[in-house]
Amino acid sequence: MELINNLNWRYAVKQFDPSKKVSNEDIELIKEAIRLSPSSFGLQPYKVFIIENEALKEKLKPAAWGQAQITDASHLFVFCSYQDLKEIHVDELFELKSKAYNKDISELESYVSFIKGSVAKKLPEIRRVWNSRQAYIGLSNLVNACAELKIDACPMEGFDPNAVGELLDLDSKGLDAVVLAAVGYRSSEDKNQHFPKVRKSKETLFESI
Repeated sequence: MELINNLNWRYAVKQFDPSKKVSNEDIELIKEAIRLSPSSFGLQPYKVFIIENEALKEKLKPAAWGQAQITDASHLFVFCSYQDLKEIHVDELFELKSKAYNKDISELESYVSFIKGSVAKKLPEIRRVWNSRQAYIGLSNLVNACAELKIDACPMEGFDPNAVGELLDLDSKGLDAVVLAAVGYRSSEDKNQHFPKVRKSKETLFESI
């Protein structure tokens, strides 16, 4: 199956070829894959910054412990979750739903109230963590889309979120840096591409009950 072959092909690239750039067309496909990601209640409580500017990537590199992927990759995706989830975010979603469903917003009011109530029950710190989890679903779609396009990607948690936040002025936007994804093409010198993929067996990972 081609999907499985592509997932076997991919790995977390440690050394990108800085001379190779991902086309605008493929970046748009990756963005659409992220946009179509599922999320709790469909709220998508995160924003993704796509950094191509070389000077900015150089500034971000120390915040990611000097990892070369930051500057050598074609594009750097920075997944940022909302610091909080407010009623206005629910209202924005249902404005989109009312247009898509061709219904007056009043017809969706009971569902709006249900979601607002569910969100309000969560403590602020729980909402913050919950929002960050949604961003990881978007990251997963990025990884899978890149594999399908034979574009390399390296998800990265090895960075200082506060330092990245300062550089991108995230606090003023009500955002937290959650996870990075370097996207580009592997260098022929990256030895990791020759290692076999190591994963748990299906017997260990899954259990039917």
